[in-house]
Amino acid sequence: PPWFFYVPMIISNGAKAIRVDFEPPKFELPVDAIEWHITARTRAIIINTPHNPSGRVFTPDELESLADVLHRAHHPIYLISDESYNRILYDGRKHESPVRYYDRSFLIYTYGKTLVAPGQRIGYIAMPPSMPDREELRTALFVAQSITGYAYPNALLQYAMGDLEKASVDVSALQRRRDRIVGALDAMGYETVKPEGTFYVLVRSPLEDDVAFTKLLAKENVYVLPGRLFELPRWFRISLTGNDDMVERALPGFERALDSVRLSKLS
Repeated sequence: PPWFFYVPMIISNGAKAIRVDFEPPKFELPVDAIEWHITARTRAIIINTPHNPSGRVFTPDELESLADVLHRAHHPIYLISDESYNRILYDGRKHESPVRYYDRSFLIYTYGKTLVAPGQRIGYIAMPPSMPDREELRTALFVAQSITGYAYPNALLQYAMGDLEKASVDVSALQRRRDRIVGALDAMGYETVKPEGTFYVLVRSPLEDDVAFTKLLAKENVYVLPGRLFELPRWFRISLTGNDDMVERALPGFERALDSVRLSKLS
């Protein structure tokens, strides 16, 4: 399941998006499948770690295996590494950047996730010193940023950069909410994926139609994102960015919605 703007952005630039299945509930990096999908027309591969929406944090072994696949390719392939959530990690995990393992990599980062301010579009693109054609690519990125206009941070945001780098959401609070939600939903009978990072929790929908189930939850004033929107039908995504009181008020609604599905199946 991808972030839902990847494909529109790829298509809008005249390229073709090739999807590689990333299977729940383990969400292991499908290195063999990626290699199988590489052709002479492959120009770039997008990877997202920590991964939205699964919460997986890819291991050094997985990333090294991916780098080996890209090194074996018969032509240059860029790796676009979306690391928007790389500071939101749980249980003492450390972030491993795919850029460490492969020279032709772009590291994408946004402060919007770390600060829980997704509307503030400020971040950066970084390349390793070993990137071939580094200077030419830097120039191309600057020109593209200037042309779009909206991709260029205003003066106030530029001035705030130093402070933004030091700021962060309270990750311990997010982990506490993660544990509370996952523990409570598991006890009710839901199937959850306990995230290793990000501020999302994936839950399997008790109904085949995940959109229909999210509407049941909405009647209980519980609002979640149906999996169909990020190409993962029969699942839905919970955000941990609400406060603790919101979490506690939502839990009875989850239970009532699940009980409603169980009763309808019995009848």
